[in-house]
Amino acid sequence: MPNIVFKLPEESLLQIITHYKSNEAPIKAPYVRFTAKLPDAVITVYTSGKTMFQGNGAEREAAKWGQAENFPEKTISTKGDQLPAGFAKKSVLGSDETGTGDFFGPITVAACFVPAEKVELAHELGVKDSKLLTDDYMRKIAPDLKEAFVHSVLALKNDKYNTVQSKGWSQGKIKALLHNQALKHVLKKMAPNKPDAILIDQFAERSIYYNHIKNEQDIVQENVLFSTKAEGLHVSVACASIIARVAFLEEMDRMSKEAGATLPKGAGKIVDEAAAKILLKRGPDYLKTLTKFHFANTKKAMDLANKRRG
Repeated sequence: MPNIVFKLPEESLLQIITHYKSNEAPIKAPYVRFTAKLPDAVITVYTSGKTMFQGNGAEREAAKWGQAENFPEKTISTKGDQLPAGFAKKSVLGSDETGTGDFFGPITVAACFVPAEKVELAHELGVKDSKLLTDDYMRKIAPDLKEAFVHSVLALKNDKYNTVQSKGWSQGKIKALLHNQALKHVLKKMAPNKPDAILIDQFAERSIYYNHIKNEQDIVQENVLFSTKAEGLHVSVACASIIARVAFLEEMDRMSKEAGATLPKGAGKIVDEAAAKILLKRGPDYLKTLTKFHFANTKKAMDLANKRRG
């Protein structure tokens, strides 16, 4: 389905609204200023000043209003599968994870489906590569993303993480299982519709990823692509990354409240200091419920705690 986008001055936007007033449709989102539905086209005017034409009649209607914006494919240095031309505008189910390098808090994985006709909507909602966004900004837009797009988010809390890690599970295996599960959930929710492709933000080679999940009953394999820096290749992965990050932050909030102290992110010296205080106050068993206990931070925190006792 064609998607044509204009960035127009206010005068032109008013002309469009007047022209299609007899075909006006209800507005269902705060970032939409006006919507009109024709038999073969939908015209949406956004509060940002952009206008999108969709449907088989999109080119005909768009031709009445001038030159469409040119959105070239981004050139990003990546590793992984070769993506088809025009991939950024296709209907894609993307997945990503966060929390893997943080001593405190869970690993969270999210999958999100963005159909072609809603790619522009995702941008209107403020979606970018999550590495370019602050945590506060992601907290602000995540509710809109979850409302607008079919998604699934999973959080592996620390007690469960430590249990499976002690059995020899690597982070790669844990992440692969969570990605596969999240993708299955979204595919089930959107059935019988299927995405044009599935894009996983690559953390392991294809063969290694599928070896990790070879004993699962249902393995998602159809039209699956892997690429590093996938957040910049399709907005679905960027949406998934934001949803996963906010789920991680919300769990960190809950854990901090329970612990009676703000638990820092990452795995640096500030984390060692916070962990040492928890050890002195609550002991190692409690610290284990909050952390990825096999990280080197545990020993560093114990050394700090022992010095302070000493």
